[in-house]
Amino acid sequence: MEAVKLEIRRPQIVNGIGLEPDPDWSFKSLLSELDSLEKKLNLSSSVSLPFAKTKSREIYGEKGTKRSSNAFVMRVSDEEFEDSEGENEEVRDRGLVKAARFNCNEFYFSSSDDDSDDQPCLDVQTYLMNEVGLVESALYELTHEHQLGVKEEIRNTISALETDLMNESEKSSSAHTKVEKYREARREVERKFDVQYQRRVAEGLDNHLTAVQWDHELKSQIEERKIRSDAAHEEAKRREKALQEERLRQEKAKAEAEAKLKAEEANRAALEAERIAAKEAAEKEAAKASKANTSEVPQTEASGGPNATSSRVENDKTNKSELAGNMLRAAESALKLERERLQKLKELEEINQSLRSSSNQNFDSTGRLIGRLIRQISGNKDKVSTQASELVKIFNNPRCPQTISIAYFAQKVVSNCESPSHSAFACAHVIVLVTSQFPQAMDLVLAEIHRACIYTVPKHISYTKSAFESKEAYWKVIGYKEDDGKIESTTDYLVRLDSYMKLYGALVQTEVAGCQNVHGLKEGWAWLARFLNALPANMYTAVALYAFLQMAGFALFRKYRSQFMKMLNFISENFLNALRSQDDPDLRPITSKIQCYLEDKLFLQEPEGRTLQSSLLSNNMAPESDYHGPYHQQSMHFY
Repeated sequence: MEAVKLEIRRPQIVNGIGLEPDPDWSFKSLLSELDSLEKKLNLSSSVSLPFAKTKSREIYGEKGTKRSSNAFVMRVSDEEFEDSEGENEEVRDRGLVKAARFNCNEFYFSSSDDDSDDQPCLDVQTYLMNEVGLVESALYELTHEHQLGVKEEIRNTISALETDLMNESEKSSSAHTKVEKYREARREVERKFDVQYQRRVAEGLDNHLTAVQWDHELKSQIEERKIRSDAAHEEAKRREKALQEERLRQEKAKAEAEAKLKAEEANRAALEAERIAAKEAAEKEAAKASKANTSEVPQTEASGGPNATSSRVENDKTNKSELAGNMLRAAESALKLERERLQKLKELEEINQSLRSSSNQNFDSTGRLIGRLIRQISGNKDKVSTQASELVKIFNNPRCPQTISIAYFAQKVVSNCESPSHSAFACAHVIVLVTSQFPQAMDLVLAEIHRACIYTVPKHISYTKSAFESKEAYWKVIGYKEDDGKIESTTDYLVRLDSYMKLYGALVQTEVAGCQNVHGLKEGWAWLARFLNALPANMYTAVALYAFLQMAGFALFRKYRSQFMKMLNFISENFLNALRSQDDPDLRPITSKIQCYLEDKLFLQEPEGRTLQSSLLSNNMAPESDYHGPYHQQSMHFY
């Protein structure tokens, strides 16, 4: 294929437009002429033409490559080229220039194979062109090239749009994912906030309900206290009235007893006077007879017989008094208090006996109920309060006289000391709670304790052959029990002595808020002073002293401090030395226990069970009764 230069006849100009191309024009000039023509057409028409150009024409190759516009090159076959040469020679012969004709029978415009997948709207159909003039061919070629350029631009635009679309799609997908994640995070945060808000609402509601409940409970407690206060006021009035009546009855009974006693004393005095008068008359008669029958006896000697007899009687009384003083070791004040308490107990028993005889009712059920309540006392604060309240209710029960209930209480609370599960501190709390409302019951309880154990007075009775017929008689006097004609062993007696002393020691040191202990630490201090001043050092007194210090030593030290230390020094220097000086093997265990108590300063440690357990600990901790078992076991080793 070779490039052919076209020769065209000189054009005719009409209205500035060439009807035929200039023979000397190049293809570039032709394109310029076409552009100017299109511009004029565009300016003369208000409607845009389909082939209006916005930029200069560019020539592209078969594969879309841009070509130079300097020359117009057409590819034709060899046969057509030979035919055209012949015709050209004929034209030259005639002096004319013949325009070249192009055979476009099989000229096929289509997109490249790469564009086979384009949209149908962009497909290019095949055009078969007839043989036309040069202008039409050039115009068609330009149109085709324009379409190719437009297609390429569209293809590029579509590719760019697809790329942008893919990028935008990816961005949209990423943004959508982010939005979903953000939405999910917001949902989670809102859910957490909602849960937290619901929790706060629930807590606030719970606090409100709790506050309302507390308010109701407080109001109910206030009402209950008011009711209790009114009931207590009424009960106090009734009790005061009952006490006054009881006091009147007691005074009346006492007056009757005193009158009876005076009458008996008057009768005894009269009988004694008659006896003395008879005796004196008999002596006078005997003296007269003796004087008549025996004139040689000196008058002074005969008359001195009664005086000598009287002197011997006085000497005998003096000897017996000194003997009794050596047997009984106690402070006079302690003996006086014991007599007063025992007298009150005796009077109470006489009153109760008269009440039982005048009434057909049996009060033994009340005694059994009181005994059961006392046996159920444990080291729990609520239990102690409950038992004390039940006992007070029994005392106020009109179906049983108060004196009988109090007598049963004093008997049962003392006899319960011998129980292995006995809790001394808890029992002492109950005694203080009850006697704070019934003060007269304290002397009766102490009288029962004095009956059971003489060392709670404190007093000691020494053994002498002249005063007692046998050892058994002596043991009965100091408190040994007799069962079926047999006296209990010293071991059993010391165990009971230890229990009674622990109850007494726990009682004097017990302090209850809102209640007055009428037999408190002051009485405990007095007991210890009387004990050390009057009682000798032996097995019985050593066991009593050790049991008392175990229970009350801590409280006495807290209150009296240096004075109590002086007491302990006296015990160490005098009492223990007196025990050691006896060189008795049976005294060594109890002596070592007292010495350890002083040397280890156990009085600085609060005794176990002194502080009652609260209700929250009552289910998890061992009851106080478990603590008192070892006390009894330890007491077995005192001797």
